[in-house]
Amino acid sequence: MGLRLIVGADEAGVDYKDKVLADLRNDPRVSEVIDIGVNRTDAPDDFTRPYPYVGIAAGEKIRDGAADRAILFCGTGIGVAIAANKVEGIRATAAHDSFSVERSILSNDCQVLTMGQRVVGIELARRLAKEWIGYTFDPASASAGKVKVLTDFESC
Repeated sequence: MGLRLIVGADEAGVDYKDKVLADLRNDPRVSEVIDIGVNRTDAPDDFTRPYPYVGIAAGEKIRDGAADRAILFCGTGIGVAIAANKVEGIRATAAHDSFSVERSILSNDCQVLTMGQRVVGIELARRLAKEWIGYTFDPASASAGKVKVLTDFESC
C-alpha cells in the first residue's frame, strides 16, 4: 500500500500546490492524495483562508489517521510548518534543499514537509517532494531515541 498524502496551501502557495499535487497523483508510491485547498476556484473567503488553517487541518488529518503525511505550501513554508506543529504528535518542517528533506524523515520522522512558493523554484519544489516521499523513518535507527524524547514530552 502506498502513502496517503495531504497537499495544501494558502493563497501564497496555491500554484506550487497544484503542480506538486498533479505529480503526486501520478506517482506509483502514492495510493491517495487529499487536496485540502486552497484552490483558485474557491469562493473569495475560502481562497484567502490564511496559512494557520491549512497547517492545522493537515496536522489534524494526520493525527486522526486520515493520511500518513502532508506537503504544504505558503509564501515561505514557515507559517504552515508552525501551524502544523501546533497539532499534538505532528512534526513539521520547512525544507528547501535535498539534505534537509532527507534528514526530516531519517533523523526526525517528520510527517509534514512545507515549502515556500516565494523562496524556492518550482522545479526544485517538485524534486524535493518526490525525494521526500521516498524516505522512510527507521524506528531502530540512532535517531529513534531522539524522536522518542519529543513524543514522550508531548504526552506529559
